[in-house]
Amino acid sequence: MLNRRHFLSQSVALAAATSVLAPAFGDKPNSDGDGSMPFKISLAEWSLHRLLNDEKSGVTNLDFPKLTRDEFDIEAVEFVNQFFMDKAKDEKYLAELNQRCSDAGVKSLLIMIDSEGNLGDPNEKKRSQAVENHRKWLDAAAVLGCHSIRVNAASSGTYDEQISLATDGLARLSEIAKPMNLNVIVENHGGLSSNGSWLSTVIAKVAMPNCGTLPDFGNFHISRGEKPEIYDRYQGVEELMPFAKAVSAKSHEFDAEGNETNTDYFKMMEIVLHYGYKGYVGIEYEGSQVDEFTGIRKTRDLLIKVAKQIAAKPS
Repeated sequence: MLNRRHFLSQSVALAAATSVLAPAFGDKPNSDGDGSMPFKISLAEWSLHRLLNDEKSGVTNLDFPKLTRDEFDIEAVEFVNQFFMDKAKDEKYLAELNQRCSDAGVKSLLIMIDSEGNLGDPNEKKRSQAVENHRKWLDAAAVLGCHSIRVNAASSGTYDEQISLATDGLARLSEIAKPMNLNVIVENHGGLSSNGSWLSTVIAKVAMPNCGTLPDFGNFHISRGEKPEIYDRYQGVEELMPFAKAVSAKSHEFDAEGNETNTDYFKMMEIVLHYGYKGYVGIEYEGSQVDEFTGIRKTRDLLIKVAKQIAAKPS
């Protein structure tokens, strides 16, 4: 594994060597200014979780913006809080991260928040603490110029009880985020949040413009085990898109033609665009068939291929 200095010193050269693999669509994957791209592409930090979790690599959250631009020619990033858990209130660190983004010409879109308590906890005290725990990440997101924090709607109880509990926690957090001009967006991320009907009902009950969804193409396991309960991914995205403020293009494995084997990306992106979505589609590679860099490039190239197909389709 490359150490940090060697890794960063070679990243530009490596990007140049591999850039021929990227199919052209306009000038860049995000060339939407002339209308050629029907959507823009960002990179979710979780796509590099194995690299970032490997201390021997020397690569940290601070390196993510430059890596995103140099290796993948992507202009926008989605951070994950677990890669800088102790830095939410560190003004010096956040200033440095901002500078790294600026130097790389990369936009900060959102921070994905985990491990800060359940916003739908049935215990009122724990639910209130979870709301308070998220406050520092709203502050960090504001410093970084993000538009949102991504949260989870984990809860317990009956179907209807969990609707009420999650609605309460999300509404409280959204009230805090409102004067900061930030959104609180919920990903389908296991449990009832992976039920598109349930989560769309929760967001509708919160009824706040800054509370929405982040539909993920692949996170529709309501339960796992011997008899897993899996929600239809296309139906789920369809139900969540009316509230979407970000979209996550989950990928795992690819066939010989470069198509994702679990998700029909053309069908999924037609659903996304049907609702007038004009934001970024974030690459979130989680596969093991190829390494993280290759998986990210394959996902990027697939999204560009789909964009071409959609642009060429008769209206």
